[in-house]
Amino acid sequence: MSLRKLTALSLYTTLSLAVYAIECAIPPLIPLPGIKLGLANIITLILLQRYTAKDTALVLTARILLSALLFGQALSLLYSLTGGVLSYAVMLLSNRMLQKKHLCLTGALGGLFHNLAQLLTAFAVTSTTGVLAYLPYLAISGILTGLFTGLCARYSGRYLLPRL
Repeated sequence: MSLRKLTALSLYTTLSLAVYAIECAIPPLIPLPGIKLGLANIITLILLQRYTAKDTALVLTARILLSALLFGQALSLLYSLTGGVLSYAVMLLSNRMLQKKHLCLTGALGGLFHNLAQLLTAFAVTSTTGVLAYLPYLAISGILTGLFTGLCARYSGRYLLPRL
């Protein structure tokens, strides 16, 4: 990896971590656990458009690990990692199938599957079927916030660092 590319990916990691930190400071819009805007996903969507799948996965993993280290707990790492991995896989597949068009749809699918993975992780950790009652709320919020982050990525992507 060239030094220019490593520097650009490091800047994207820092930017996504800063966006995540700002989002953590915002009070929840809806008082249900697991519902967040997912603003750091904007950076992931931009990277899916400009960089390779490996580069995007590297930045996403670094952000998840650093955010858990700086802002979270061990259990939050588990939820973030499962949600991040599944949503990344779905967004990567969606982005390829849609030929890097329809970023809003890619974001919506990513948000939906991120929340699904976190819900299934909560079910596996707690062994309580009651957590599955959140499914409709998390599905709707995942789609809506994913559409929002996709729209943000679509319009802000042209102003961030160019592809190196």
